[in-house]
Amino acid sequence: MTKRRTLIHIVYAPALVGNDGRTLAVVHGVERALPGVRLEWELSDEGRPLALPQREGWLAKAAARGEFPLLCNGDESYPVTVYGLRTSGRQAPGGQPLLDVHAKLPLDAVGIAAAAEVLEGVAEGALAFWGRVLPDAVAPEMAKQIRHSADQPHVPPRGLPALNLPKYIRSPAIPHHLGWLNYWSAAAAQAIGFPDPARDADLLSRARRTATGGWVVRLTDTLLDLENPAHLEALVRAYERFPEIGGRVTLG
Repeated sequence: MTKRRTLIHIVYAPALVGNDGRTLAVVHGVERALPGVRLEWELSDEGRPLALPQREGWLAKAAARGEFPLLCNGDESYPVTVYGLRTSGRQAPGGQPLLDVHAKLPLDAVGIAAAAEVLEGVAEGALAFWGRVLPDAVAPEMAKQIRHSADQPHVPPRGLPALNLPKYIRSPAIPHHLGWLNYWSAAAAQAIGFPDPARDADLLSRARRTATGGWVVRLTDTLLDLENPAHLEALVRAYERFPEIGGRVTLG
């Protein structure tokens, strides 16, 4: 059976402290971006969708426990999911615990067209610091950029730079890495120095402001493909432009 291709959205936001409405705002953000999709099901232990007639109350109770359980659209032929994970302060940038929100949708023409809206809806709903979208085939290769030990040499693939583990990044507003689509909050944009009109004309041509003063920035016009030399060059160039990303700047 052919594995279904997916677009993976992840945003990094402040940890849940009680029910502050953010989990429901994230769900609404996905639904606005994908007309006709309703995230009103959970999954059974066997992986089957179970209807949630009281979704709002179910989410509120989970958020009060600091949790964001998986929700889906109940359509096994076209699955859309969203859920959150907790990252402890010991593993997170700046020692601040985080909520990592994951949304996955099929990698097809509809998913690609909606990806920026989904990213913005999830990120702004979660009040995220930053986020990104990657196709599932690219995400594992880019994970190889991570340097897991300062004592061992690390050579990432394709001439990409080595990135530090999140716990070694000084602030949660600094992105861990780049994606095909990138969400940078106002704080993240300030932390990495975006935008500079003189240096970022190309990125600005594929960027838009959000309601909260953040940015959604598209790295390449079409879906990021590391086999495409022009795409790889754009990715390398963006890392060179923003050395803060991945904690590559050593503060003196």
